[in-house]
Order: sequence, then structure tokens, then C-alpha cells
Amino acid sequence: MPKRFKQKSHRIKPLDLHGVQHCDVCRLVEDYVLLNQENLPLKIITGNSDKMKKIVIDTLNQHDFHYSDGDFYNRGYVDVMN
Repeated sequence: MPKRFKQKSHRIKPLDLHGVQHCDVCRLVEDYVLLNQENLPLKIITGNSDKMKKIVIDTLNQHDFHYSDGDFYNRGYVDVMN
């Protein structure tokens, strides 16, 4: 089958936490990862806020999700893995 006719996979949009208050982050991350855990890997955009990233990572650890914290050039996201 030619490449142009292959069905595209439906990737889940990243959760973008820009503009979200810190008090709402835990609930948003829990809802996002628990509702989409069959579609891993997921991406959570945190920006460069260390406090935001800590809340996200603590929430992921609480639910035993594995994660990767950004990369060398862009540290403003967290990848949620299996």
C-alpha cells in the first residue's frame, strides 16, 4: 500500500500548562494521564517553571508513571512513558 494511503495514527494533543495556576496542575495532570494512559507516550508542556515541573513529576510519581524530563535544548516539557 502506498505511503500516502496509510491511515494516520491519532496522537493525543500535548497538555499545555502555560497560563495554568499551580493549584490546578495536579488535577489536570491526573485527568490527562489517567484518561489517556492507553495512548502513551504523552507530552506535558510545563514551560521553564521549576515549581510547575515539580508538581507534574510528583503527580506522575504518585501514580507510578515513568517519565523523561525534557532534553538538552528544551527542558520545558515532560514525556510520560510506559
